[in-house]
This record gives sequence, C-alpha cells and structure tokens, in this order.
Amino acid sequence: MFFVFSKILAFLITPIVWIVLLLSWGLLTKNEKRKKYLLRLTLILILFFSNNFIFDEMVRCWELPATEYKEVKKYQYGIVLGGMSSYDPAMQRAQFYRGVDRLIQTVELYRKGIIKKIIFTGGSGSILHPEQKEGNYINRYLLYMGIPKEDFLIESESQNTRENATLTKKMLDEKNIKGDFLLITSAFHMRRSLGCFRKVGLSVDPYSTDRYSGPRKFEFDHLIIPNISAMYDWTNIIHEIVGYVTYKLSGYLK
Repeated sequence: MFFVFSKILAFLITPIVWIVLLLSWGLLTKNEKRKKYLLRLTLILILFFSNNFIFDEMVRCWELPATEYKEVKKYQYGIVLGGMSSYDPAMQRAQFYRGVDRLIQTVELYRKGIIKKIIFTGGSGSILHPEQKEGNYINRYLLYMGIPKEDFLIESESQNTRENATLTKKMLDEKNIKGDFLLITSAFHMRRSLGCFRKVGLSVDPYSTDRYSGPRKFEFDHLIIPNISAMYDWTNIIHEIVGYVTYKLSGYLK
C-alpha cells in the first residue's frame, strides 16, 4: 500500500502537474480578476522551475558532496542502490538512465581496490510489472563487465529505499557479514539512503554519485534562458525531499 501511495504522490507533486492545473483553471474561470491572477502565477511557476541557476542553488544545499578517491578508506563491501534502469521486454534488455552512474562508479571503485565486493539492492519499481526485478538483469551486467560471481551479492525484492535497507540487512545477517560498508547512490538520494541504512543498524559511509550541482556559473544562458530539463530535475528533487520528510515522520530514518 505504501508503494502504491508513493507512486500517486510522486505524480501529484510534479511541477508540470501544478502548472497544467493552474493554467486550465485560469483559462476556464469566468472571473476575469481570478483569470489574470492564475495566468500570472502560471507564468511565474514556469519561469521559476525552468531556471537552471535557481535549481542549481537549491540542489547544492540538498545534495551530499562527492568524495575524492584519496579520502575514501578501503571497504570489504560497497552497497549500490538500484533505480537506474528499466527492462524493455520487446528488446529483451535493460535500458539505463542517469542513475547508472551509481553502477559505473561502483565498478570503478571495485577496479581500484577501494571495495573488494559489491552488493546491489533493487527490485521492481513498477506497480504493473513486479516480475521485472532490476537485480536480475544487473546480475547479468556485472558478469558481462567481468566481475566474478563470488565478488557480488544481489538483493532483488526491494521496491523502495526503506526496503533496500531492511532487505539488505536481512541478507547480510543471514550470511553473517558484518563491518563498515560504503553506500553508493545519487547525491540527491544520499540523505534518505543514509538514514534508512543506519536506522536498520548498518554502519555505512556515503559515496555520492551523479550530482546535479556543479561549479557555480554566472553565464547568461544559465541565469536567464528557461530550460525545460530543469523542470524535470525539479520533479526528482521535490520527490526526494517529500520522500525524506515522509520517511522521517514514519520513523524510517536515523
């Protein structure tokens, strides 16, 4: 039920939904004063959520910073969270998205000897296709990348960040694996991930990947020109912040 509710909430908190609803209300209302107010508010929201500079400044405050290799100690296990791909049944292969940086950097950490083994946690993020478990095809990709089967573990039943933590903890307890772990996920998702994994009793240190925020820029196009991709990025960040607050109120975070 929580999983279904989270999907509905993710839709309702999307900026484009707010904009479409306000615009529709503004166009349909018979009250001229209200019409002008709603159309102006719609324009303000479009300009705000499509501004790259505003987005960068906001997300810089939220994301946990990346870590240089020289600052990372060595770990027996690195835990990488899913949510980076989906399965294309017609092509019978996975499609990877922005979050695949999590997996790429995990493999690099493995190759550099910073982590000796990899734990992947991620099941199906789909309500309609629970059988399409991300862990199953990530298992294949790790083998294709030349990583021996004995050097990675797969947890493929979790549907959200809390289950990533609880089911990974269960798997580690069953295998009697203890110690410190390097937690690898997107910078914008790290706060919630750390809280969940520490809540279940795992000792994890953060390793942020695919950051939205970069060097602060004062270039004309970045400051002024609207960019529709910023609106999509806002959707991810708002979803994450609402998720963090929801988890906090539910007692899922430490």
